[in-house]
Amino acid sequence: MKEQEMSIWAHLEELRRRLFIVLVFFAVALIVGFFVSSPLITLLQQTPEARDLPMNAFKMTDPLRIFMTFTFAIGIVLIFPVVLYQLWSFVKPGLHEKEQKATLAYIPIAFVLFLTGVAFAYFVLFPFILSFMASMADRLDITEQYGINEYFAFLFQLILPFGALFQLPVVVMFLTRIGLLTPILLRKIRKYAYFVLLVIAGFITPPDLFSHLMVTVPLLLLYEFSIWLSKLTYRKYKLTEEAAQKKQSD
Repeated sequence: MKEQEMSIWAHLEELRRRLFIVLVFFAVALIVGFFVSSPLITLLQQTPEARDLPMNAFKMTDPLRIFMTFTFAIGIVLIFPVVLYQLWSFVKPGLHEKEQKATLAYIPIAFVLFLTGVAFAYFVLFPFILSFMASMADRLDITEQYGINEYFAFLFQLILPFGALFQLPVVVMFLTRIGLLTPILLRKIRKYAYFVLLVIAGFITPPDLFSHLMVTVPLLLLYEFSIWLSKLTYRKYKLTEEAAQKKQSD
């Protein structure tokens, strides 16, 4: 019992150390974001999507709010690989040597998928949704007057969740690798997963069918792709387990 308590305290101490490292890197990332935010905001305001939109500050605090939002968003993106590495380091003692090397390779894959999700949302979904909303305004004879805070808040509302949702294949591969998920379970809960993805798509898109479909279809395809990856990973996981058991019996 005493050894178990010591083990729990050792795990908590290790978790505290990993969180402290993340916080230190996040502080450094925020400093970087502080200097990068202004040029990035100016650059995004000059893109074809934003250039012709009449952006206004409806509150005195809007410019500061946008600046701080960009600073935090840049900080989160920069420390994303650090968070993944610290998470991997925390669970590494419970993994076999081959599993340690295999799961370590997920970190760059996860970062690339995050950037892919952000890029897809910004370059594909965002222009389409803006164009759709502008056409609706013209059809209803409404003059568009956007606040800069509303514009960038909607941008972040779309691209950041998409970047996170694109982590689904890596999460599934990792959980399959450590034996917590199986492709059979993923198939069994498919209809519930579809429902959750539909709800998520509804939260991050305007209430129109085309925008909803443009978000939902990629998410459903991503889930099916995750099942296929889980099948491959599960096969390797079982082979590793069988090899380990055979080695112990010998």
